Amino acid sequence: MAGLVKAQAAGLDLTAIHSVASFFVSRVDTEIDKRLTLLGTDEALALKGKAALANARLAYEAFEEAFSTHRWEALENAGANRQRPLWASTGVKGPEYRPTLYVDEPVAPGTVNTMLEATLHATAEHGVVRGDTVTRGYTQARADLRGVEALGISYAEVVRQLGEEGVAKFATAWQELLDAVTKSLNSKGVDEE
Repeated sequence: MAGLVKAQAAGLDLTAIHSVASFFVSRVDTEIDKRLTLLGTDEALALKGKAALANARLAYEAFEEAFSTHRWEALENAGANRQRPLWASTGVKGPEYRPTLYVDEPVAPGTVNTMLEATLHATAEHGVVRGDTVTRGYTQARADLRGVEALGISYAEVVRQLGEEGVAKFATAWQELLDAVTKSLNSKGVDEE
């Protein structure tokens, strides 16, 4: 919203600006499940596969809250487009979960779901989209994350770690892209400037 306010102040056409807010889904379960498995108790194992969807649901709740403010209303009246939550990393990382778990479950109005080709095919073959599966799950999402915390697993620390790892991976990928483009341009005799 701060960017839209700046764009509006600069006289830009807000109707031409579109954006998404990306949230990694399966990576949350991958990290928290690893820690739950190390604990190995029945209570810990019962929470496996729940943190990622809880995280997505609570992110959507924050999205709903942000876009129900007077600040947003003023921007929307000026033609601004609502930012859309984008679920990324929606392929399951192991055989213990159905291949469409992170597609079937985080369904809510205005969301975008990116998926690997294998997940896309699995969804086409046997995915079950039952409408909004997010907004009615806020209470359970909070309970699931409280359960993880009660076992001594810091949700905040996991999210911080995953954020740092994600930024590092994107930085590496960006540098590799820049290097490949520079190499291609240099091989064709084009100056880098």
